[in-house]
Amino acid sequence: METHLKSVAVIGSSAGGPRILKRLFDGLPLLRGSIVLVQHMPKFVNASFCEKLDALTDMTVRIAQDGDVLEGGNVYVAPSELHLCLVGNRRIRLFEGEAVHSVCPSVDVAMKSLKPEPGMTCIGVVLTGMGRDGAEGISHVKEIDGITIAQDEATSIIYGMPKEALKTGAVDWVFAPEAIREKFIELMGVMGAKGL
Repeated sequence: METHLKSVAVIGSSAGGPRILKRLFDGLPLLRGSIVLVQHMPKFVNASFCEKLDALTDMTVRIAQDGDVLEGGNVYVAPSELHLCLVGNRRIRLFEGEAVHSVCPSVDVAMKSLKPEPGMTCIGVVLTGMGRDGAEGISHVKEIDGITIAQDEATSIIYGMPKEALKTGAVDWVFAPEAIREKFIELMGVMGAKGL
């Protein structure tokens, strides 16, 4: 895998997320960038959730481990009951902490750990879900000159989180899941097939 990472996307989703993420990841090729995924879900479904997404895409989808170094072509799923942040935009740190907006892991915690870096494209995406987790994160991504995307109302199962993100005025694009997939391909570029 490529070690000189040029793009990282943080996706946040909650209620209805697994169904929407299947649409987003279905047919997603092996991207040059990394994706960090924060999905609010019970711990017991972490492994099966990753397996189902992994089967849909050429990306490698797995549960994030403390100390992981981001590599292109990989999707790192935040484990339930732990917050995830990025150190230097490349190393994953997992830690116990108080719930933020009543959730752990929190989308805001992950997105707000992104730092401005010349030559690095940071992308923040907020998908379906209740509440406002991700709104502060989206604002932060915009502040560091990143690219921000919210799911559209028509395809959202629960429009709470995307709506709150949109209210910040910091969202660049409002897309359906399939359009988010195409935007990822455009922004990150494609490496090739899994295993090659």
